[in-house]
Amino acid sequence: MASGNRIAIVGVTGAVGQTTLQILEQRKFPVSELRAYASARSVGKTIRFKGETIPVEVVSEDSFKGIDFAFFSAGSEQSKKYAPHAVKAGAIVIDKSSAFRMNAEVPLIVPEINGGAARDHKGIIACPNCTTIVTVMPLKPLHDVGRLKRVVATSFQAVSGAGVNGVAELREQTIAWTKGEPIKSKFFQHQIAFNVIPHIDKFVEGGYTGEEIKLVNEVRKILAIPDLPITPTTVRVPVFTAHSISVNAETESKISASEARAAFERFPGLRVYDDPAQNRYPMPIIVEGQDDCYVGRIREDISCANALNFWVVGDQLRKGAALNGVQIAELLI
Repeated sequence: MASGNRIAIVGVTGAVGQTTLQILEQRKFPVSELRAYASARSVGKTIRFKGETIPVEVVSEDSFKGIDFAFFSAGSEQSKKYAPHAVKAGAIVIDKSSAFRMNAEVPLIVPEINGGAARDHKGIIACPNCTTIVTVMPLKPLHDVGRLKRVVATSFQAVSGAGVNGVAELREQTIAWTKGEPIKSKFFQHQIAFNVIPHIDKFVEGGYTGEEIKLVNEVRKILAIPDLPITPTTVRVPVFTAHSISVNAETESKISASEARAAFERFPGLRVYDDPAQNRYPMPIIVEGQDDCYVGRIREDISCANALNFWVVGDQLRKGAALNGVQIAELLI
């Protein structure tokens, strides 16, 4: 490999790990060495990167000697167990799990919004939840223009957000339906094919779910508005890739739909896709595989003088996870 940074990817065989590989190559990130780590069940597998075949190894406490950046996408338990060892070895950890997001000493970064805070790290930088990233991208320019006062967010989340098992279940149930066979639910709590499930993660106090509380806490931390009122609902839908969020944002000063559209158009990482007369609005089938978050259905709230409604869609495997992590590393080099 060419000169550059020594990279480790933990969870390399998962959807986010694989997407991280693609993005590192697509963006020509300078990599001199790449180490691929996963669990014991992946031993014997290989991955391809820049024309080279790299064996997948079992991650251990001693895996990070000489590593510059360690991307973690293997879940909270793996991050908690191995990230401190990576930091001790001198690596900068970019973690995509929920393990460190709300740790006061760990910056929670969306580069377009608070990238400068990444430099205040103490070895670990956290990526937000994928739904949080897609939601907060259009909230930032609105806050800059009119100061956010209250947010209502309802997400419609693709099955790939639940990993390979979620994708397999939707595919298997759809095939079973076309054949007239019984539909079995093994992974999700209910049938996901031709259905929506208003329940992601475990229920917590007050009837909310963990996924919903993540959205509240993480948006507040990223925007540095610790008391911002946010009310969330998260829903699983029978879509393979890309999360969609319906947002109602109330601001202290009035923002017209045209002013909001202009603010969105100026903001890096957002693409306005909004032409109702031509039935143009963001949809997962359009946004899948794209780096930008698409925003449309921009309209003023007819029930509240200083509020807007809009619809935003982002590929949760790219901007919602892998791309955001690579962008953080780009900031630091």
